[in-house]
Amino acid sequence: MSDHYQTLGVDRNASQDEIKKVYRKLAREMHPDVNPDPTAQERFKEITAAYEVLSDPDKRSSYDRGGDNFGGFGGGFGGFSDIMDAFFGGGGSPRGPRPRMRQGQDALIRVTIDLDEACFGTTREIGVETAVICTKCGGDGCAPGSSPRTCDICKGRGEIQQVTRSFIGQVMTSRPCGTCQGFGTVIPSVCSECAGDGRVRARRTIEVKIPAGVETGNRIQLAGQGEVGPGGGPAGDLYVEIIVAEHEFLVREGDDLHLSVSIPMTGAALGTSVKVETLDGEIELEIKAGTQSGHVIPIKGKGMTRLRGGGRGELFAHISVEIPTKLSRRQEELLRDFATDRGDSAESSQIKKSSEGGIFGKFKDAFKN
Repeated sequence: MSDHYQTLGVDRNASQDEIKKVYRKLAREMHPDVNPDPTAQERFKEITAAYEVLSDPDKRSSYDRGGDNFGGFGGGFGGFSDIMDAFFGGGGSPRGPRPRMRQGQDALIRVTIDLDEACFGTTREIGVETAVICTKCGGDGCAPGSSPRTCDICKGRGEIQQVTRSFIGQVMTSRPCGTCQGFGTVIPSVCSECAGDGRVRARRTIEVKIPAGVETGNRIQLAGQGEVGPGGGPAGDLYVEIIVAEHEFLVREGDDLHLSVSIPMTGAALGTSVKVETLDGEIELEIKAGTQSGHVIPIKGKGMTRLRGGGRGELFAHISVEIPTKLSRRQEELLRDFATDRGDSAESSQIKKSSEGGIFGKFKDAFKN
């Protein structure tokens, strides 16, 4: 248990005037507004708790007899901040009426677009429900023909001050005026449309230009398109978050696209050409003879538009060779003759390290289908 006399640094026989003088000196030194050291606030609490006990004859007498029911902090106060307000008149914080017109909040909406719209850019009209300025009162919250008037209670200061006496002397406290809620003015006749708030909820349509190359998670900032503030204050910003929907057969990886192309075994062996769909339309893809399953063919300039820097990424065609699971008797005979002619047998098979990895690994499930 801490010794209140030691905390204040006074003798046990010190008079009330001596205790009061020491406390005032220490409190001014340790007040957080004067001393920014984090330990100063704790020290201020300790000396105030000690003074609260020793400055009261009854509490001091009980404490001297061994009781410590008065070591708590805040008897007669609302807390630490109230004691600072009482001792220093509000801690030097600037006071005054708060404005009715305040900045509005930002708003966020999400828009889903297709992959081709993300690649080439698009323009969308989106419906947004936000707070807009009340057209009936123009944002001041007053009924037509009326206007805010100075509060009769606080005389426009927005706060009420009261002087009382306490154990530390004369105390001045300030609190927001209950009549005007701290605004300094009152609205004699509120607007029937917005109930004095100066804004109403409304749905409006906004045109949003989505640049080419965006991807999921990108946000477009529309300055001043968010919530109008109370009292008709300036609007916040509107953020449009982009979500790019999955494509039916194209997979995006950064600025590149990937496509799985299945070809028959004969086409892989002899070479062939296949038509593939891209974001630019259908193109002819040449398959060289002897192409193996897992081979990747890059197609330049058919990927996504780069959001910054211009140009486009590449489209990678991942080749999957289809092996027939059912053969007619003639087909089987022809394949056996082919194998004999090549000298293929079980003994000629070799175990090779798998080349499946990296980007191709993402498409192996598609190749199995």
